[in-house]
Amino acid sequence: MPSTQSTYHAPVFEPTVDELAALKQLEIELVMTMPEALRQHLSGRLLEWGYIHKTPGGGFAISDSGRKLVQRQNN
Repeated sequence: MPSTQSTYHAPVFEPTVDELAALKQLEIELVMTMPEALRQHLSGRLLEWGYIHKTPGGGFAISDSGRKLVQRQNN
């Protein structure tokens, strides 16, 4: 009998310093390539929570909700 595991999400997303820095970098760069994402240690949590999305070219870009998160953290 196969078991299904669901990913646990805390009720509130609190970004780490590295995740916030990556979002800020994506605001500047607009698209981050896969090699750059690996160098920046881009968090999978950002993708899971919808703060970034994959582009058709295989890179990563910040979403509107990611921009709002950065703005909220700066205030």
